[in-house]
Amino acid sequence: MSQPFTFLCISTFFKGNEFLRACKAAGNTVFLLTDKKIEHKPWAREAIDEIFYVEPDEQGHLNLDETATGLAFVMRTRPIDRIVALDDFDVEKAAFLREQFRIPGMGQTTARYFRDKLAMRMRAMYAGLRQPRFSPLFSDAQINAFADSVEFPCLVKPRGEASTTGIRKVQSKDELWAVLDSLGDQRHRFLVEQFRPGAVYHVDALSVDGQQVFCQASQYLNTPMEVAHGGGIFRSVTEPYDSDDEQALRAFNQELLNAFNMSYSASHSEFIKCHEDGEFYFLETASRVGGANLAEMVEAASGINLWREWANIESTMARGETYQLPAVQPQYSGIIISLTRQQWPDGDGFSDPEIWWKMHEEYHVGLIVQTTERARILELLDDYARRIYADFHASAPVGAKTTH
Repeated sequence: MSQPFTFLCISTFFKGNEFLRACKAAGNTVFLLTDKKIEHKPWAREAIDEIFYVEPDEQGHLNLDETATGLAFVMRTRPIDRIVALDDFDVEKAAFLREQFRIPGMGQTTARYFRDKLAMRMRAMYAGLRQPRFSPLFSDAQINAFADSVEFPCLVKPRGEASTTGIRKVQSKDELWAVLDSLGDQRHRFLVEQFRPGAVYHVDALSVDGQQVFCQASQYLNTPMEVAHGGGIFRSVTEPYDSDDEQALRAFNQELLNAFNMSYSASHSEFIKCHEDGEFYFLETASRVGGANLAEMVEAASGINLWREWANIESTMARGETYQLPAVQPQYSGIIISLTRQQWPDGDGFSDPEIWWKMHEEYHVGLIVQTTERARILELLDDYARRIYADFHASAPVGAKTTH
């Protein structure tokens, strides 16, 4: 029988239950490190051997030295073999702890490529990947040179946030400097990049030994930027299989993961097909399962549960065994999610046979549809968007926390 391993899973947001269950089902001991504030969430406690709680400060920052001291005490009697970050904000925590205790897996340098947007841009630049023009914000002269040579609008982005949180669009050099001046001594924690209008895509993948063993390309019908800054409704749909765009996205994603030294993990990457030249540009990537229920959408389209298979990959890699992806069952799926005016919206009016999943969360309405015909998916998503706008939709202020 294979040696059992102890996994410490870090998730300071409520997510990853399927990972925890699959990790336990593979015969591992499973520890969870999470935020004390979400202690009472419905965690898959039947799959967790022990839970450790931490209390970040008011800004959400965790004292990693104190956390390491606590884990060192635990490890005197309960050694930890692997550490896995289940959320974007936990990637750097896991990398720090791996380095501290010399545990195999992604270290701090590689982790930065998947968390720090400036590190992403720099790594992609050195690898020759096509991406928007950008500049760090360390040097006034460098900023002025960028602003004088680029076509506006541009985006000022926080280096360490997830998704579109904290992004500000600026229309001119003067407006750029006004935003940078408002950042004060925090300016170095941001970057600026050119805004390239286009269609935005996400590629959700599983990698083993540096190669994608699973890859699903989808297109946002309403981009995260539009939803966050325009109060829209979040929608995405599977990209047509074997189309030129789908094959180009698969190839670009593999090139990206190679450049970023991805060995084995789940990943969620975003690309834009620029309206101006029709080329794909790299936007960002993350070494985790995508948020906003995109994992459920991918499962509806493929039969592959990304959380479960990521756990299986981690287990087989720890044991030195060969990972085998289950058979993919390709269909098409689409997702639609909106904030609502009602605390518990009544979704009983959505009853089409193609509905695969419904969201049950306060102040949200959400559905995933599945069928073999992509055109039918688009038809349903358009119909649902009209009905949701009329009967349910609400928008949050820019920067407000919504579904993570």
